[in-house]
Amino acid sequence: MRILIAGGDGFCGWPTALHFSERGHEVAIADSLIRRKWDEELGTQSLTPIASLEERVRAWKEISGKEIRAYVGDLTQYDFVERVFREFEPEAIVHYAEQRSAPYSMIDREHAVFTQVNNVVGTLNVLYAIKEIAPDCHLIKLGTMGEYGTPNIDIEEGYIRIQHKGREDVLPYPKQPFSFYHLSKVHDSHNIMFACKAWGIRATDLNQGVVYGLWTEETKRDERLYNRIDYDGVFGTALNRFCIQAAVGYDLTVYGKGGQTRGFLDIRDTLQCVELAALHPADRGEFRVFNQFTEQFSVLELAERVQRVARTMGIEAKIAHLENPRVEKEEHYYNAVHTKLLDLGLKPHLLSDDLIRELIDTARRYQDRVDFQVIAPTAKWR
Repeated sequence: MRILIAGGDGFCGWPTALHFSERGHEVAIADSLIRRKWDEELGTQSLTPIASLEERVRAWKEISGKEIRAYVGDLTQYDFVERVFREFEPEAIVHYAEQRSAPYSMIDREHAVFTQVNNVVGTLNVLYAIKEIAPDCHLIKLGTMGEYGTPNIDIEEGYIRIQHKGREDVLPYPKQPFSFYHLSKVHDSHNIMFACKAWGIRATDLNQGVVYGLWTEETKRDERLYNRIDYDGVFGTALNRFCIQAAVGYDLTVYGKGGQTRGFLDIRDTLQCVELAALHPADRGEFRVFNQFTEQFSVLELAERVQRVARTMGIEAKIAHLENPRVEKEEHYYNAVHTKLLDLGLKPHLLSDDLIRELIDTARRYQDRVDFQVIAPTAKWR
């Protein structure tokens, strides 16, 4: 099918584009390249050197013989979105094209406003393009488990059956987002649900956990295809950041006690989940929600595991408990349902010591690219 990857130059988007192209789909990328500009703004860079989008696409064609179309532009500009939809005529769109960092959204008023305008307006433009140009196009939208927060009951997949004063209904699961970024995702979910109901659009909301790992089958083929990986305090995520910190001799930065529990998944499983959603599309008018993760860990559990694996490699990694810059429960109940993707055939890559070693080895290889000044958290919620 014709699949448009919005945000196809990013950490999840680039390997997704290669994955679908390798499997014979016609793939196009739409990206503003703003993620690279945020590195410049924050004075950081990917641990791994990454080629330009133009070089990446050219290298893929040389190596695989397959072509990926690249459109450079901003989803908040409807003229751009309309042109891409009319020229490419997507049958599915995988929508990653959003500012995805909670800390970035909490830096100050300007970053909070930018995050919400960028994410919500971009998604609204995509919804209108589907309605007006490609009504059968299946929207596969990357959401986040952070929409739910940490309720003291089990987290269901998108909906919950409620009994109240003798009546019963199935309602959207209550949202308790962690940041202005997570709030933007909640707004997206509500807008998509309304568009499905009002216009008959088909959509799948993938509430993804924290992604770890780096390599996929396709990105390993050539250094020009390498994916980015972040270690800084704004865009770096827990497990990847811990592995890089261990490799360069920096204390593993655990916020508070480290009892915060979240859902996690390997980046290879992100590709599996998105592919399963594309191959089994939602019905017209259906807004379905999949919780996209494979395992649950506390932050301290991950740090201690990295510490243990690092020790087998001759590295003594210390754990530093920092004052938590976020406003969140540090110890809480957390049990989220995640069966729908398993029912469709997901075969998870569970976290292994070998993968942790591979991440640490990769960080050692590129340790000269690590700037110690950007590792510590800087954005504060209070």
